[in-house]
Amino acid sequence: MDELLLAATAETCRPYPRRVLEPEAWSHLLTLEPATELLAMWADTIAVHALLRSGTQIRPVSVLTRAGRYPALSPHRPAAAWFERAIADLWGHRADGASDERPWLDHGRWTHAAPLSPKPVPRAGMAEPPQFLAVGSDDLHQHPLGPIHGTFAEPAHYRVHACGEHVVSLELRLGYAHKGTLGLMRGKSPRAAARFACRLSGDSAVAHAIAFARAAEAATGTDAPPRAHALRGVMAEIERIANHLGDIGAIAGAAAFPLITSRTAVHRETLLRAAEVAFGHRLMMDAVIPGGVAADIAAEGAQTIRVAIEAVAEASAPLARLYDESGSLAERTVGTGRTPPELVARFAAGGIVGRAAGRALDVRTLLGSPPYDGLAFKIPVLTAGDVDARVQLRFAEIGSSIEVLRRWLGALPDGAVSVPLPMASGEGIGWAEGFRGDIWHWLRLDGGQIGSVFPRDPSWLQWPLLEAAMRDAEVTDLPLIAASFNASVSGVDL
Repeated sequence: MDELLLAATAETCRPYPRRVLEPEAWSHLLTLEPATELLAMWADTIAVHALLRSGTQIRPVSVLTRAGRYPALSPHRPAAAWFERAIADLWGHRADGASDERPWLDHGRWTHAAPLSPKPVPRAGMAEPPQFLAVGSDDLHQHPLGPIHGTFAEPAHYRVHACGEHVVSLELRLGYAHKGTLGLMRGKSPRAAARFACRLSGDSAVAHAIAFARAAEAATGTDAPPRAHALRGVMAEIERIANHLGDIGAIAGAAAFPLITSRTAVHRETLLRAAEVAFGHRLMMDAVIPGGVAADIAAEGAQTIRVAIEAVAEASAPLARLYDESGSLAERTVGTGRTPPELVARFAAGGIVGRAAGRALDVRTLLGSPPYDGLAFKIPVLTAGDVDARVQLRFAEIGSSIEVLRRWLGALPDGAVSVPLPMASGEGIGWAEGFRGDIWHWLRLDGGQIGSVFPRDPSWLQWPLLEAAMRDAEVTDLPLIAASFNASVSGVDL
């Protein structure tokens, strides 16, 4: 693979040069090294791009389309299937030999097909009903759930095929929350477009904002000040703890154990109120900007956060014991919703879902970017891959984040909190470790304005694993298993 990449044309992309391959080389790329992981796929008007990982090497690669077509990667990497479907819907590029050519984001109700292509095609006529995969038997019950649910859940359609209560297959259909984010970001400065990156998935506002800011900073050759990096880290770890608390509570609630749900809700609320005092917003939206952070931490912010995290630290051990010692919870979570490690590795899934099944990927330590560079902390990993493992890891990560926050809040560097970005052209890749896993943003600037952009939420690689986790489960386990994944709809719907 190294020889193939070195022979390809290199395009300037910071911090990783992007290699432009011939179609034949592109189609053979992932057959050369089976261990190479596919992290993302996207496109622009003339090319299709992929982000690969081999160990600590991050490798962006591209292929120019010919008459709107390119070789499919989905026969070699199943995770490519959803990306290829989205690329066809948004840019109109078709993957030759794709494992699945059905529409994904486009449900037939857009006024134009391929809206991000140079010449979107006006659409007329009625939308076709969504197509679902055949299950090979007429004797199964079919349960169509959603996209509208009787809760505040995001819109997603779950098509369950079952024999009695035994699930044979689950197929997901998303796209109902499509916002046109990529089109809204084009033509804007990174500072203006940051609001859209921040709102791609509201519970990951900080993590997506950091990844986008890093991409913009890389494209322009800018580095945020040390104090800004430290404050970004503080926000990211607050966001991680708050969401892990919420997820633990949601899992307990789905297992009919409201005591844990109510206790985690109290501490999550305390943490969100502390974030509002420190950074002006409960979810810290628009607090991270390209070039740094929007404003310094409030005078009383650090102490307010300390009080909140110490309350979480004091409550975490009793909550974990309550979870461990509850026999009814163990009956519901241990062995339920298992994702085999080999399947998780094939999809290159990160975050809690990946680490619960033995995949030790965390870009905080893998890439050593500030403020995590030089910071030694252990990333917990389990191998069971079930609901219980995902709960246990959330408890462990809360403890790790509290330790990191204690260290940072006691030694925030002095200095400026932002620098301006030049009105420059360039291409950059940014990343962050959100509470769901690794987030990647790519953008290309033309004269200081965004020419093309793509944000990759971790859920792209986790939703298909939820489909796999539901096989051989009970229909009534769906809310519990889905809560243990907590994959984002909005983050994938773009």
